[in-house]
Amino acid sequence: MENSPATDPGKAGQTNEQKADHAPKSGERPDQGQAPAPDNYDPTNRNNVPEPIKAPDVANAKYNHPILAQPPEALTGLRLEPRQTVAAGVTAVIKSMSFSWGEGGLDRGTKGLLNMNQKDGFDCSSCAWPDPDHHRSIAEFCENGAKATASDADDKACGPEFFARHSLAQLSQMTDRDQNNAGRLTHPLVLRPGDNHYKPIEWADAFQLIATELNALASPDEAVFYTSGKVPNEPAFLFQLFARQFGTNNLPDCSNMCHESSGAALSSTLGLGKGSVTLNDIHEAEVIMIIGQNPGTNHPRMLSALQLAKQNGAKIISVNPLIEAGLNHFKNPQDFMNPLKALGALLGNGTVITDVYLQVRIDGDMALLRGIMKHLLAAEELNPGQVFDFDFINKYTEGYESAIANIKATSWEDIEEISGISRADLLEAANLLANKKKIIICWAMGLTQQRQGVQTIQELVNLLLLKGAIGKPGAGTCPVRGHSNVQGDRTMGIWEQMSQDFLDRLGAEFNFTSPTEHGYDTVDAIKAMHRGDVKVYFGLGGNLLGAGPDTEFIAEAMRKQNLTVYVGTKLNRGHLTTGKTSLLLPCFTHADIDMQKSGHQMTSCENSMGVVSQNKGVLEPLRGQMLSEVAILAGVAIATLGEKTNIADWVAMTENYDVIRDHIARVIPGFENFNEKLRRPGGFYLPNGPRDRNFTTKDGMAHFTTTELERYEVGADELILMTVRSHDQFNTTIYDYNDRYRGIHGERRVLFMNAQDMADRGLKAKDLIDITSHYNGQDRTVEKFVAVPYDIPKGNVSAYFPEANPLVPIGSVAKKSNTPTSKYVRVTVVPASKTVGAPAEIRMAVEA
Repeated sequence: MENSPATDPGKAGQTNEQKADHAPKSGERPDQGQAPAPDNYDPTNRNNVPEPIKAPDVANAKYNHPILAQPPEALTGLRLEPRQTVAAGVTAVIKSMSFSWGEGGLDRGTKGLLNMNQKDGFDCSSCAWPDPDHHRSIAEFCENGAKATASDADDKACGPEFFARHSLAQLSQMTDRDQNNAGRLTHPLVLRPGDNHYKPIEWADAFQLIATELNALASPDEAVFYTSGKVPNEPAFLFQLFARQFGTNNLPDCSNMCHESSGAALSSTLGLGKGSVTLNDIHEAEVIMIIGQNPGTNHPRMLSALQLAKQNGAKIISVNPLIEAGLNHFKNPQDFMNPLKALGALLGNGTVITDVYLQVRIDGDMALLRGIMKHLLAAEELNPGQVFDFDFINKYTEGYESAIANIKATSWEDIEEISGISRADLLEAANLLANKKKIIICWAMGLTQQRQGVQTIQELVNLLLLKGAIGKPGAGTCPVRGHSNVQGDRTMGIWEQMSQDFLDRLGAEFNFTSPTEHGYDTVDAIKAMHRGDVKVYFGLGGNLLGAGPDTEFIAEAMRKQNLTVYVGTKLNRGHLTTGKTSLLLPCFTHADIDMQKSGHQMTSCENSMGVVSQNKGVLEPLRGQMLSEVAILAGVAIATLGEKTNIADWVAMTENYDVIRDHIARVIPGFENFNEKLRRPGGFYLPNGPRDRNFTTKDGMAHFTTTELERYEVGADELILMTVRSHDQFNTTIYDYNDRYRGIHGERRVLFMNAQDMADRGLKAKDLIDITSHYNGQDRTVEKFVAVPYDIPKGNVSAYFPEANPLVPIGSVAKKSNTPTSKYVRVTVVPASKTVGAPAEIRMAVEA
């Protein structure tokens, strides 16, 4: 074992080398080395068994199953206001405080906020936006981070007494907000065959139950091990270790449903499935394009970085089907603490964020990018050598000629029709880019969840390569990750097809032979569960039922399991749709103090820009029997594997997490001296080849891609739906029923529609409607939504998830990445009274 605090206690806590200056700043790039692991999706190597998929009876599921897999249809009272044009401001401060103090109380709530995202504190359990390398504000958080921490700091207990009072059917009738607000899970619980209540179980008995079910399987591949992006590095590493020692690579995770398309596109073009920029690069950029992302709601701290970029002279191009407040104006709450800025921040409209706003049609982003490049190509031909960076292109890239021919062959008619943006408006955006070299493109699920998500991201890489805007200060790729450690989980080996090098290193470190056959990703795992090829589902955090596509299909799959295991902090709807036997196991949050035999433990997380930093809780856990994720996984591994594993090592890793990090240091490149580097204030950067123009593709070159701009037929009465978050939610966690930036209050079952589309269907504001999706001759219908007129392109509609997830077909996935196409669903909309629902006798029986 390397010399670390695990073996040399005298080194623990020393800070003589813990300087933030060790982190690279823009323009000061250290040797980046090789990518820790590949991160691309290869469809030829998947365990995919093609089979006809029958659409679930979405509309009538509520009559067929007493435990609701979908949120209840009861409306909570819609109030409409004009959409806002300014994000954050005083309201964000007030909301942050009210949530924090309302959930955790004044003491716990304040303590949590003041320690969140600090160098000696804990990592926000919300988004993965990076923290500043150097100075950090006393309030280094945003409104949604405050909500997430308030939820984690909740001082209400959701223990055995709560579950004794409420059956699963009764709990499923609660809204998702009320389930989350029931309090923190405090005791391990079991649901046995035939029961309708979760009941207490001892930890040892829970571990043995899991072991018995797993060891009774005909093959380890009859189990899947799903991971939420909230899980820190250390338990994530143990989770994949346990799964592989058990004998399977079935390690689906939430990344399969969000940024898998980014990984696939970036790995094949640049050699690493992660972004190439740092936070300092955002500040230095000359032009920033934000495409398929809504930072004001999903990554609010990004607005501070954009504000600084604007102050430094940057221009911003925003591409989104919806007009979003955070892409218009931003009032920085930090300005209220500065006497010189406070009055202006209070009375003014804040910083103007966007210079050119392109309201693209859903799924039209590839055409939009092609149009911008067509303009740039014309400018280059008129001004040879002044628009494209041929020094970079000739030295570092392959495929230029083919990509240029593809641009030339694309007609303006196709570009304008598919994107919905005029040639003139695209020229306005191209003019901002033409004579600039420091360009960053930021994106999120607005791109990754399209049918051609991978190809669209390859297209934006083409744009950056033309401009030489990779691997230099102020330029590069910026996929903005969602959950706090979703990128770190992949680095730790949470992937169904890790490289042979990783598997060999892991096997050598722990003295076993890792399975090599690729496992199931999330979509394929759901299919396998549904057809009976998987019999045990183990979820480490998250809410697959609420996050995944085709909600009722997932519910059917879960009900076929012999055992479902849910490790979590708070109740969610996914815990209620179970296998024959189910376990609900409570764990600590990022904010909780984790005391083990060797003392107060810390874990680590990797943010969107590849910085690994410590996560050390500050709040006393509620009274009960919660365990850390590490302790839970060690208990399961020891009970299940027995003499097949090194039990003493699992005990040691539980008692001192430095031991886990010593293992990681020897398995994963970039983590050498992990324990020492983690103790530097601010953490450390992982290797990133593209950041230093070290393109770790097979031939060492960055690759242009020749993509096909496809047309898709849409029925005469059909609309294209995309799912989005409200401002009062993070992922599937619902904090309240409001979305104030879009003017929605008191309701989530809404459909944003173009006013002309509403008029064409005889609809007016607040009319009740039913929505039906159409895919391969199959229909899925959700009932009792409210029509809301909104500024969205004609032919497009939008709704919140998880309410609209039942409309997303399990078989509709992005090419290559297998990501569900939540940003492209063909739907029809009719008044609620015209829907053909359950037969009258079923309705009468249920109502009686």
